[in-house]
Amino acid sequence: MTAMIDQASQLRSLIRQQRRPRASVIAITSGKGGVGKSNVAVNLSIKLASAGKNVVLLDADLGLANADVLCNIDLPFNLSHVIARKKELHEVMVTGPGGFKLIGGASGLARMADLTDFDRRRIVEALGAVEYSADNIIIDTGAGISPNVLSFTRAADQVLVVTTPEPTAITDAYAVIKVISKDRADRHVSLLVNQVRSASEAKLVHERVAKVAKNFLGVNVLDAGHMVMDDHVRRAVLRRVPFLLASPKCAASFCVTQLAMRFEQGIIPSADGGFFNRMGKWFKK
Repeated sequence: MTAMIDQASQLRSLIRQQRRPRASVIAITSGKGGVGKSNVAVNLSIKLASAGKNVVLLDADLGLANADVLCNIDLPFNLSHVIARKKELHEVMVTGPGGFKLIGGASGLARMADLTDFDRRRIVEALGAVEYSADNIIIDTGAGISPNVLSFTRAADQVLVVTTPEPTAITDAYAVIKVISKDRADRHVSLLVNQVRSASEAKLVHERVAKVAKNFLGVNVLDAGHMVMDDHVRRAVLRRVPFLLASPKCAASFCVTQLAMRFEQGIIPSADGGFFNRMGKWFKK
């Protein structure tokens, strides 16, 4: 009798998941490190959660994860324990500041920085259920174009590429856009220009990248806005408190609010089976 009740409960849960719209997935990436990608991911997660969204942040900067550091969270377990089958996903997921859920990556583990296809399949298996229990899944990828990075950016609904006005950062951002746009013509790629002195400076950077991407790649790079250079951000990082919580009225916090509004108004979920199904297809190629 108990077994029948358990089966009925599982069936009801499955039906609810099927009726619930799947999460919108945002992969946040960059061509090089040090452009503020993880800071953007953490504070965007907080902003979306403050609007009543069920938000999951996956720190997929495997091997160099630092979202937990920005949030001042000591993680007893992380994604490496899930891959090793020592823990289940719900056992490593913790509540971050502002109410989002954090799946922490590993820092300083060379094996995590160069996963095998089998390891990445393990991540897919563990995360598949999250897609129907969250409103937004934000993935903080590593920088560059490694297989770990591309396995996430290729399958997301929206890819947010973060750069700064520095020429090297812009060049590397374009290289990332070139690689991730090769495989799906319908991919939504946006550019966020961080650490700018003004909106006009950011606009020039976006126009430059967007023009080259359109002419040579046939890709429309959307404008995700900008993040101003704000000393509140530096002080918040030193205190290990997200700047959106430490200084909610500062200029950088206003920029995050604008970014969240753009995503809420502009994300278009795909109808081809969801993020993790699409991601799984790449492992079979």
